[in-house]
Amino acid sequence: MPGVMLAAGPAIVREWQPGDVPGLAKQANDRRVWLGLRDAFPHPYGLEDARQFIAMASAKAPPTFFAIAVSGDVAGGIGYTLHKDVERIGAEVGYWLGVEFWGKGIATAAVRAVTHHAFAAHPELRRLYAVPYSSNSASARVLVKAGYRCEGTLRESAIKDGQVLDQWMYSILRSEVEH
Repeated sequence: MPGVMLAAGPAIVREWQPGDVPGLAKQANDRRVWLGLRDAFPHPYGLEDARQFIAMASAKAPPTFFAIAVSGDVAGGIGYTLHKDVERIGAEVGYWLGVEFWGKGIATAAVRAVTHHAFAAHPELRRLYAVPYSSNSASARVLVKAGYRCEGTLRESAIKDGQVLDQWMYSILRSEVEH
């Protein structure tokens, strides 16, 4: 059975592969990338971090964490976290790109592709959402361009690099996505 392979504009969203370790470490080891992500994403980011992440992502069944590749090279990552209990009809989307790939429409195309994939792969999902930091307006623009709506501000809801930050809540509903 072939793995997930999604067209995403100039990129391909695909499952992580062991050979992605060097590219992942190269793109992820940048403080500017780390500043937009959760603290579970380490900085500095080395080869062992990449190996551990790819092993974890590869063990997920079904796969929900993917590489974003441009011309065969790792450009970043994207995925979604399925929830349980009463929130089992929703999933949180997260994504990042290496700095050299910023501003090229790649993240928007990847978010669109993964949004469609998540709804197709998980019939129980009604909603996908993302919570970018208020300091990351570029990430908010990606979500808007991908069809997500801003639902509001989560005031003083996160701490990153010693700074308390607001987060914005963006979401898209299954009924808003054309299949």
